[in-house]
Amino acid sequence: MAQMDNLSPMAPPEVESPSPWEWLRANLFSTWYNVILTIICLLVLVLGLKTLLTWIFTQAQWEVIEANFRLFFVGRYPPELYWRLWTSLGIIAEIGGLSWGFSQKHSRLWNRPLLFALGAAIAAIVFFPIGLTSRLWLLAVVVVAAIGYGVGRQLPLNLGSWLPVTWVISFLVILWFIKGGLGLGLEETSTNVWNGLLLTLLTAIISITLSFPIGVLLALGRQSTLPVVRWFCILYIEIIRGLPLIGILFFALTMLQLFLPPEYPRLDQMVRAIAGLTLFSAAYLAENVRGGLQSVPRGQAEAARALGLNPALVVILIVLPQALKAVIPAIVGQFISLFKDTSLLAIFGLLELLGMARSILAQPQFLGRYAEVYLFVGLIYWVFCYGMSLASRRLERKLNVGQR
Repeated sequence: MAQMDNLSPMAPPEVESPSPWEWLRANLFSTWYNVILTIICLLVLVLGLKTLLTWIFTQAQWEVIEANFRLFFVGRYPPELYWRLWTSLGIIAEIGGLSWGFSQKHSRLWNRPLLFALGAAIAAIVFFPIGLTSRLWLLAVVVVAAIGYGVGRQLPLNLGSWLPVTWVISFLVILWFIKGGLGLGLEETSTNVWNGLLLTLLTAIISITLSFPIGVLLALGRQSTLPVVRWFCILYIEIIRGLPLIGILFFALTMLQLFLPPEYPRLDQMVRAIAGLTLFSAAYLAENVRGGLQSVPRGQAEAARALGLNPALVVILIVLPQALKAVIPAIVGQFISLFKDTSLLAIFGLLELLGMARSILAQPQFLGRYAEVYLFVGLIYWVFCYGMSLASRRLERKLNVGQR
C-alpha cells in the first residue's frame, strides 16, 4: 500500500497536432463529394472576391464618401463645437483603455487584439479623409487610450471593481457635454443636429441601458406569485412581442404625447424614439432572462432560503447572476438587433446613419451612388455589431459559459 501511495499519477498522453495537409485531407478532401464541394466553394469564393475587388478598386466612385465623411459620423453638429465630441471620445477611450487593461492584468502585455486595435487606429489616422486638426485629435485619443490601458493593468482589484460605476457616470457627463445647457456654461445644442452615427450610437446605447433593467424586472414579474404583477407582465410581454417594431415606433413618435397630461411639455422626437425602442426591446429581453431563470435548479433557491436569506436576496445574489450568465449570448444578440433596428428611425425623419445616407444620396451630384454609400454604411454597422459579438465571446470565456 505504501508503494502504491508513492506512485505519482500518470501524465496524460501527448496529442500531436495534425499537419496542415492532414487537416485539409481530413476536413475538406475526405471523400469524393467533399472534394467536389470544396472545389466548387473555392471557385465561387475566388470569382466573387475577384469581382468585388475589381469593382472596389477600378469602378467605384468613393468621392461620395470622402465629400460627406463628416455627415456620416456627426451629421449637422456645429463644426465649432467638434471639440466636445473629440473630448467625449477621449473620455470613452480613457475608460475603455482602463477597463481593457484591467481585464488583461494577468495576460501578456502585447496580445493579438491589442496589436489589431493599434493597427486599426494607425490606419484610421493615416487613411481617413479628415483634416490635420482631426488627425491630431484622433492621435490624442489613441494616446489617451494607450495610457489608460497601461494604467488599467496596474489597477488594484478594489479600484477596478468601480469601473462599471465609472462607465455610468462618464456616459451622463458625455451626454451633458454633447447637449450642453443646464446653466453650466456650455452652449446648448438641439437634438435636431444630432445626426448620422452620433444619433445611432446615442439612441442604441440609451435604449440598451434602459431596456435591460426593465426586461429583468418583467422576467421576474412574470414568475411572481402575485397574480396582478404576473398577469400585467405577461400581458405586456405578449402584446409587445405580437406587434412589429415599426408599429411601436409609430405609436411612440406620433401618439405617445397624447397619453401625457396637456400641461406636460412636448417630448423631444429623440426621446420618443428611445421610448419606442426601449419598450420593444424590454419585452424580448424579458423572455431571454426568463429562460435563464428557468435554467437555474430550484434546489439552489431552496438551499439559500434554508440558510436564512430572504426572497429578495435569494433572487439578487443566487438566482439572477446564474440566470444572466446562462443567457449572455441571447442578451447580446438582442442588443445587436436593437442597434441595427435604429435604422428604422429613418422612416420617421430622424437622420441617423441610414437616414443620413439617404439624404446624401438625394444630393444631385451623388445620384446613383447607392452601392458605395450603402457598402460604407454596412461596414460601419458590421464593425460595431462584430465588436459586441467579440466582447460577448470574451465574456463567455471568462465566465466559462457552457463549460462543465
